[in-house]
Amino acid sequence: MKKAGQTLTEKTGYELQAMGELEYYIIADKDEVNMNFPAVDQRGYHESNPFTKFDQLRKEAMLYISEAGGKIKYGHSEVGNFTDDNYYYEQNEIEFETDTLENSADRLLIAKWMLRMLAEQYGVRVSFAPKITVGKAGSGLHVHMKLLKDGKSVMVENGDVSDVAKRAMAGILDIAAGITAFGNRIPTSYLRLVPHQEAPTNICWGDRNRSALIRVPLGWFSEGSSKMVTIANPNYNEELRNHSYKSTFEFRAADPSADLYLLFAAFAVGIRHGFEMENALEVAKNLYINVNIFKDEHKDRLAELEHLPASCYESAQALKKQKDIFMEYDVFTEGMINDTTKDLEALDDYQLSERLYGKNEEIRKLVDAYFHIG
Repeated sequence: MKKAGQTLTEKTGYELQAMGELEYYIIADKDEVNMNFPAVDQRGYHESNPFTKFDQLRKEAMLYISEAGGKIKYGHSEVGNFTDDNYYYEQNEIEFETDTLENSADRLLIAKWMLRMLAEQYGVRVSFAPKITVGKAGSGLHVHMKLLKDGKSVMVENGDVSDVAKRAMAGILDIAAGITAFGNRIPTSYLRLVPHQEAPTNICWGDRNRSALIRVPLGWFSEGSSKMVTIANPNYNEELRNHSYKSTFEFRAADPSADLYLLFAAFAVGIRHGFEMENALEVAKNLYINVNIFKDEHKDRLAELEHLPASCYESAQALKKQKDIFMEYDVFTEGMINDTTKDLEALDDYQLSERLYGKNEEIRKLVDAYFHIG
């Protein structure tokens, strides 16, 4: 397989950088955790000690990752925070800075290894599984991307999302179903991609809510963000008010079961595809949403959007249909595509969610089988 990032630059003149947001759960024996300050169930986002219990493990991991060359943006506790009869579960996240595709993938792999080593030393378990129980927050691997030309960001134009960025997103959205073959590779991946869980189910993009497959965070180039910074710090340098060079778009479907190198290569293929699509801007316009599509009052808009695959089997079929795009310029080989689809089909998970509905014991067995995936 050719290096997809280099191929993208050769074909388009743009450089793609990316970074991952690595979510994971720490699981500890409940009797060994001080529960005098319990966190609220599913309300752990950016919680702190003493209501979270494993800040120190996260901070230590971030230190080691940084010493190994990982560029970290920051880390924090995440939404998932609950207990059952035996265990305490705490979700955390470590976010990285953007870098080349190869470096970004390397750092995520190293981070997983370091977190597992530290968990063993702390006497707890760490899981990167996309779903560890029904009804609780799953762990995703959100990937932020930005495009550069001559070393400068081209994501923003006249204070709005640039046409370059829209073309890039259109290309990824056009092959998004096939991308799940590399980003969502186990049956429990699709227990996470369900409505009302802050995980996408439909192919669209937006900038004001988290129901979109691709989200463009507005904070880096909106006027309001600059005002907020200057209010909080009156001595802030006016020359630094423009944060548009940090702007990214965020692909929200992938999870830690992903084959990182193939997933990032697939993003590069999608972006190159977007630049070659004659109707890319029209596609971007049609797939834009500015509402929460999961709310009843927007069900008509939801009905207009294509669904992501709902199983590994469906993901494999999507990749088969789109394989010519992935194989263009020899980025992916036919053998790689065939092996990927064969492995996904062998998991035999077609309509698995329907088959397991209400069968909690079978769901538990499935979750346990993929507990240490990724």
